[in-house]
Amino acid sequence: MSKLDISIVIPLLNEEESLVELVPWIDSILIENKLNGEIVLVDDGSTDHSWDVIASLKTKCQIKAIRFKRNYGKSAALNTGFQNTSGKVVITMDADLQDSPDEIPELYRMINEDGYDIVSGWKKKRFDPLTKTLPTKIFNGVNRWMSGIALHDMNCGLKAYDSRVTKNIEVYGEMHRYIPVIAKSKGYSKIGEKVVAHQARKYGNTKFGMERFINGFLDLLTITFVSRFSKKPMHFFGALGTLMFFIGFLVTAWLMISKIYSLYQGNPNRLITEEPGFYFSLFIMTIGTQLFLTGFLAELISRNAPDRNQYDIEETLNI
Repeated sequence: MSKLDISIVIPLLNEEESLVELVPWIDSILIENKLNGEIVLVDDGSTDHSWDVIASLKTKCQIKAIRFKRNYGKSAALNTGFQNTSGKVVITMDADLQDSPDEIPELYRMINEDGYDIVSGWKKKRFDPLTKTLPTKIFNGVNRWMSGIALHDMNCGLKAYDSRVTKNIEVYGEMHRYIPVIAKSKGYSKIGEKVVAHQARKYGNTKFGMERFINGFLDLLTITFVSRFSKKPMHFFGALGTLMFFIGFLVTAWLMISKIYSLYQGNPNRLITEEPGFYFSLFIMTIGTQLFLTGFLAELISRNAPDRNQYDIEETLNI
């Protein structure tokens, strides 16, 4: 069976009103641009009539639909959707009508013709309140600095992927915000950006609160560490532990030299164990030793991991 041109993956939670407009809109865009495609809907445990709406739309549009027994989160919905796509290009978008299906043809072209691995949408002009846009700008700035990926809106739900990317990454936890970072760690580094329209929410309420910024930062630390040091944890823990031990050793050496010099000069001086710096150096050296040992243990675990020698191969010749 030949691949479709495009798959549109849409995770959703309680979007019965939006789906009635969104799915036919996407279908009309595909027909208008002569794209042979499918719409993959993943119902993430909706408690409204979203699934009934999907069932009714399936008779009119080319839809694949998956329904979770309960709410597992956007990452789980996207990962499941990726596993069930058949298109050469995969586009993700939110179900709340804030992402415009009119962007689909150009996103498809950038992957199919320009050769990008990923194209991320950038909602340059937003219709959100300042309490949401300001933290988002700060959050994206930190993301760019830590990940080295120059995207203005990494968390934008409207993205396009070469199907090789979606079939070779795993999205779990709340890592959907960092799919470009995950993809880059797998070698898919041709990442582009496109300014896209942002539409004000028409139905319902936002599903996200301020806690996503805290959780998002912790997730960024996790994915950055895992992508860089999962196969060489000693490079992180060993280096940090050695540095801390060395700092503690220098402080201790300075205290000892100062004590000897004071005795040589005949000046009264406190015992080294009465100096606050002694306990600081002891604490730092202990932490450094623990980090170093953590690196050794992590290396032992890494060496025994079943995927320790599994690598992503692009292509082979005469194998």
